[in-house]
Amino acid sequence: MSTKAGIPVDEYLHTSYPDLDREYRDGEVVERSLPDYFHSRTQALLIVFFEALRKQLPVVACPELRLKLRAGLYLIPDVAVFWPSKPASVAGYMPPDSPPLIAIEVLSTDDRLSKVREKLEEYKAWGVPHVWLVDPHTKRVYMCDKVLVEVTSLQIPELSIELLPNQIFE
Repeated sequence: MSTKAGIPVDEYLHTSYPDLDREYRDGEVVERSLPDYFHSRTQALLIVFFEALRKQLPVVACPELRLKLRAGLYLIPDVAVFWPSKPASVAGYMPPDSPPLIAIEVLSTDDRLSKVREKLEEYKAWGVPHVWLVDPHTKRVYMCDKVLVEVTSLQIPELSIELLPNQIFE
């Protein structure tokens, strides 16, 4: 799902899209899948989980935040979790350019797994320590290390936290 736009990165960074924000890959504006109810609810529950932790730990959860992985590559995870501090404020429209602790993608019904895997691998190569895929339709969770692996819980050893599927799925 992409629109061959061929726009400069500065124009992308100063553009607001009326329906759903888009990603940017080397001059091309790339549309994202529209979230359905299950996607939206799961994303909300993930944010609530991490926001509840803020009383005890310095975590900051950001939904759909543009991240600069490299020159010409701006991706938008469904949820990015920063620790031990919030992302550095950059003047203007510049997105954070250092990896969050966690990047989470939530599957939508029209997502193509090959494209989602590519995105997860890009987060990992950028240096994101914890890259997760959450499937609200099958109520399964995955972590991406060298490969995508289904797991029974999502763990954050740095924070001594374990996130169970029943905490994020209705």
